[in-house]
Amino acid sequence: MTLIRGDITEMRVDAIVNAANSSLLGGGGVDGAIHRAAGPELLAACRTLGGCPTGEAKLTPGYNLSARFVIHTVGPVWRGGAHREDELLARCYRSCFALAREHALRSLAFPSISTGAYGFPIERAAPIALREIRQALAANAPLRVTVVLFGQRDLETYQACLEAAGRRR
Repeated sequence: MTLIRGDITEMRVDAIVNAANSSLLGGGGVDGAIHRAAGPELLAACRTLGGCPTGEAKLTPGYNLSARFVIHTVGPVWRGGAHREDELLARCYRSCFALAREHALRSLAFPSISTGAYGFPIERAAPIALREIRQALAANAPLRVTVVLFGQRDLETYQACLEAAGRRR
């Protein structure tokens, strides 16, 4: 697993993960950037999918992206932490990895799901994301995962969580 600060739309991997809304028809943040970079064919493909429930994931081609595919997952909107947000966020990662196994994908790039417009506190989301990624890597040895973080603060938060998890082992 690698943590970097960068633009997920430029990643050369089998699939990038889109932190999508439930319509899958584009939005702001990472979702909007992926739709713009992939081109109008991505929106057309997403229209055929019938949306996606929170915690699940769906796959489309990457079109104009360097990635062959986009895995769209719908993270939870933060509502204070008492509405299964942690569980739903973990399910997003598990759903993405299930699609990766099903389609024999070997390299994935994830954003920080739900921590932008959906308001999930990054200090709470990062340990969940890293735990799910580590578990998936343990079960799928040839898999390569990059977590692409937009801002320096987000990168530092993920790095601190990864270091803390390493100390606890």
